[in-house]
Amino acid sequence: RKIMMNPSKATSPRATIRLMYVRQLGPGDEAAVEQLGPCFDQPVSPTAATRFLESDTHHILVAYEGDTASGFITGVEMTHPDKGTEMFLYELSVDEPFRRRGYGSALVRALAELAQQRGCYGMWTLADDDNDAALATYLAAGGTRESAPVMLSWDFGVGPAE
Repeated sequence: RKIMMNPSKATSPRATIRLMYVRQLGPGDEAAVEQLGPCFDQPVSPTAATRFLESDTHHILVAYEGDTASGFITGVEMTHPDKGTEMFLYELSVDEPFRRRGYGSALVRALAELAQQRGCYGMWTLADDDNDAALATYLAAGGTRESAPVMLSWDFGVGPAE
């Protein structure tokens, strides 16, 4: 499924305007995930990528400029018995040459649209207070700052499944 977006911003009157589009990946799109390698924090695990793509409640949307992958966003639907289903914006990454051109905001908006289509009552994410770029992107895409949460984690000493 492709979602067409507004052209990227031209930096000068003579700049070439290229069409950016967002594509939702699914089962069988492991090669497209591999293309995003530089945008991920660590090397992509083929087993984890397949498991993610095969899950109906895990979503990855990729922004392209022409044939070039410029960034991605991942979301996970979370359902709770007394709340219903909401979308957790798990990760957003835009490759360096495409930053500050609206790709991040477009990806956030595309995930929000997908969440609404899937019946989610809302969407949320966490960002560090000192991550100005992330906060600006999320606010520009319609997010509302709610609180200053404390994140706790459990490390089980196991890496991604190979």
